[in-house]
Amino acid sequence: MSIQALHRAPGRGARPALDAVHGALDGVPAEGSVLDGSVLEGAVGPAVVLGEIDRAIRRLQGLRLRVIAEADEKQVADDSGMSSTSAWVAARSRTSGADASDDVRLAVALDGELAATRSALSEGRLSTEHAKVIATTAARLPEALAATERARIETSLVAAGERIDPERLRKVARRALALAERSVAETDTHEGEQLAAEEELAWQKCRFTLRHNDDGTSTGHFTVPRTAADILKKVVQQLASPKRLASREQERGQALGLDTRGTAHRAATVVGEIDWQQRNGQAFAEILEHLPTERLHGKVAATVVVTVEHQKLVSGLGAAGMDTGSAMSIGQVRRLACEAGILPAVLDGDSVPLDLGRTKRHFQESQRVALATAYHECAAADCDRPYAWCDLHHEKPWSRGGRTDLADAVPLCGFHHRLVHGERHQTRIHRVGNRKVVTFRRRP
Repeated sequence: MSIQALHRAPGRGARPALDAVHGALDGVPAEGSVLDGSVLEGAVGPAVVLGEIDRAIRRLQGLRLRVIAEADEKQVADDSGMSSTSAWVAARSRTSGADASDDVRLAVALDGELAATRSALSEGRLSTEHAKVIATTAARLPEALAATERARIETSLVAAGERIDPERLRKVARRALALAERSVAETDTHEGEQLAAEEELAWQKCRFTLRHNDDGTSTGHFTVPRTAADILKKVVQQLASPKRLASREQERGQALGLDTRGTAHRAATVVGEIDWQQRNGQAFAEILEHLPTERLHGKVAATVVVTVEHQKLVSGLGAAGMDTGSAMSIGQVRRLACEAGILPAVLDGDSVPLDLGRTKRHFQESQRVALATAYHECAAADCDRPYAWCDLHHEKPWSRGGRTDLADAVPLCGFHHRLVHGERHQTRIHRVGNRKVVTFRRRP
């Protein structure tokens, strides 16, 4: 049964439609292949099937939030002798109290003035994560905004959410006033105020707990500001990267007098078999073992690139971008620049020479740092391997006269770097904004 057919199911309310959903799912085999012949023959691609499943899930999530909003309005929890709608949702859905509270807040917000978001969610065009971004943004808008401006901002965010993931939508939403055609100064001020408020709240929420186990390990939990978490994540990614793994294997083999010519290839073949949670945990332990104790106020071990327009740095208004994908207030930039390992990339200012032409075969560290302002992951389409893992590939091969210039550099993880130099795939490189995107198609 199609999703459209659910709207035509007999009866009133959600129950008949849900019965129809369960009836349709009962017809899907519990084991074995779920792709029919037309899909396997290419008439309907597996991606289309997966997309329709995701859309159905999003529609059900939207329906769930509508039920929660109505239950809150009718005070169903009070009828059940429960303290709040959140407690009622947690008990009925077997979820945590915190998740239930988030669901209730979102449901109530969508039931208010966010009609466009509610409609997009019910049609499966947005996910609940998109809806949370829009609802949070709407709650933080200045009270002086007119209803028409609020509606314009919501409509613009809904349209953007249909094209991009929630994290990218969050970045767009930070400059929400620009969507209402407010001035750059107003937009910068509002963005900076929101980031400063988040940073202050994040500092107040900092927590750290540690418990020793009986097996030689310790288990902990921490909550820290995102800036600090980004620094930690970047260091862990660098220590746990496949490239460093291969380098250490080669060093170990040389120390033992072994033939290390195939070490890098052997290390690359086991990357897919690695338990990355374990590998990241080991990297974290390595960081702790090498923390500087003689100067605890000294610089951190990772270089984090902060990009900020010179005018914003002078005025103190607006926000700065980090190469980890996060943003921070100008005040936070000034504070961290005093002691932390922050490399400022001030636009329109002096910089390290980044174009080396034919004078150098390999890209330099200054070029790698510069590219970090544009890339957070591998340049291959839909690849989420972090930039810290990437090699810098010449778009025009060095052997064919390519230059070691920044404009010719393409960051690729080990897997996609091997793929681009292989013979099985055709490669296309195109620009999206200030970065390159690499797509692959298997050769006939």
